[in-house]
Amino acid sequence: MPKQKPDVRIRTYGIYSKWDSDSKELPSFQRQTDRILAKVDVEFGLIINVTGGKNLPLSFCIDHPGILDDQGKRRPPFEDVVYVKSNDWDFFLGDTIWEPIDDKLGPWRMTMQLQGKTVVDQTFELYAAPRRGDATDRLRHRYRLLRISLAAR
Repeated sequence: MPKQKPDVRIRTYGIYSKWDSDSKELPSFQRQTDRILAKVDVEFGLIINVTGGKNLPLSFCIDHPGILDDQGKRRPPFEDVVYVKSNDWDFFLGDTIWEPIDDKLGPWRMTMQLQGKTVVDQTFELYAAPRRGDATDRLRHRYRLLRISLAAR
């Protein structure tokens, strides 16, 4: 029997609608980006398509930036294996942001391996919204004052 030569491609990556892991439906794609504003319940990740790989094991890993467990220790990366269900199969790998947000900030690397070969390596950067009083707010305020003073002339 000839060795299978599956083809893997990323269909979409970025922000998605809330995903129900019990549903057969994949989340809806909303916006392509690898920079994610860290807000509670934001779903991010990627959808891949695998052709010609039915029944092959697909290993995946989500290496997050130091999420802490209940004892305050860094959780290990999340790793698992799924089996390709058909010869034209879509798969969502992603996560949702939850409280506390501070330990979710930073790079989230998502990788997948098929037949011992890395087929996906995507990193998302989660960042915090600027807080009131940050430099961006002060610059916006200065810009408004400048705009008002120029309009008055």
